[in-house]
Amino acid sequence: MPTYSGSCHCGSIAFEVDGEIGKVIECNCTHCQRKGLLLWFVSRDQFRLKTPRDRAAMSTYQFNRHIIEHHFCPTCGVQPFADGKDPAGNEVASINVRCLEDIDLTTLTRVPYDGRHQN
Repeated sequence: MPTYSGSCHCGSIAFEVDGEIGKVIECNCTHCQRKGLLLWFVSRDQFRLKTPRDRAAMSTYQFNRHIIEHHFCPTCGVQPFADGKDPAGNEVASINVRCLEDIDLTTLTRVPYDGRHQN
């Protein structure tokens, strides 16, 4: 299983994630669309934060139903990942594949998701 390294633009938030990137979600909700996120969902145990999870290095934003914690860097503004739960209640990490090193975005299969019209 490959391991990918990722970070925000300035490197204040760095992480590793294990797995095969199959498909990525291109959500049209007001948050994801504005940020241009391409999301890869993995089990939380496949994700390892390499930098401290403190308020100085990472800010968190929640909206709508407040079930996803969108983490972003207060210095460069990039959102490299989010924490949440899948419909079965399992903890997941949502990886912004645009923040992974050495990824050719043109090779990824994008799956549109209509988050704008979800309750």
